[in-house]
Amino acid sequence: MAQQATPVRTARLGRSLGTEPTAVSGVVLLLPGGEETSARKPSPMLATASVRSLGRRLTRAGRTDGLVAHVVHYRFRGWNGSEAHLAHDTAWAADEVVRRYGDVPICLAGLDMGGRAALHAAGHSAVNSVLSLSPWLPEDDVAAPEEPVKQLGGRRVLIVHGTMDARSDPELSFRLAARAKKANRDICRFEVHSDGHGLSQHRDEVLALAEDFVMGALFGRGFSRPVEDAFAAPPPLGLRMPLASGFGKSLRR
Repeated sequence: MAQQATPVRTARLGRSLGTEPTAVSGVVLLLPGGEETSARKPSPMLATASVRSLGRRLTRAGRTDGLVAHVVHYRFRGWNGSEAHLAHDTAWAADEVVRRYGDVPICLAGLDMGGRAALHAAGHSAVNSVLSLSPWLPEDDVAAPEEPVKQLGGRRVLIVHGTMDARSDPELSFRLAARAKKANRDICRFEVHSDGHGLSQHRDEVLALAEDFVMGALFGRGFSRPVEDAFAAPPPLGLRMPLASGFGKSLRR
């Protein structure tokens, strides 16, 4: 009997979260975390649970503006070195958004290794903004090339990192942001003091910050004063902005 060929894995978009608007005018691609090295297939529910609450928050906030959010389902769990599978799957997903919805702006919103994928895939022509939460970034290695930042030019970029993150060193995301800021003034970074990798201790504030940024980046709503100040402040101030307790309850616009 002839041996059956192993099916080729493909990335895919999950169903849109919430009720899809009649006219779509902006899309958020939600990028779950992953592993540094793994050829295993992601577990759908476990992998996407971390970004679904963010997606639901954003779709509620942007429904009247025509916002749609999709979770990206990767082919593999791992980044896998130079293969950068998660970044390539993110670029494919952006292509798929253009095919489905036409010329609409895309925000890449990723957590952990998905935060790294969002930063890498920002150069796609349809992407106008990046939200990178607790991005996993590799340790500095003189034998390896630096994480790229050129692709972030012309995009609004927000990085959020907990100061007590034991999985992905927050200092690495600061260094990347500092390099990117030299060529792109529209990048800022917030620090969530005493919070860890999952940003769960200040979850409400983080979600409010994400909403403020995405609605402003995709639909031109005014950013809150703290976000405006973070974009305008010179390094390192705008890259070490503390996320205030209670952010979102009484925003000054």
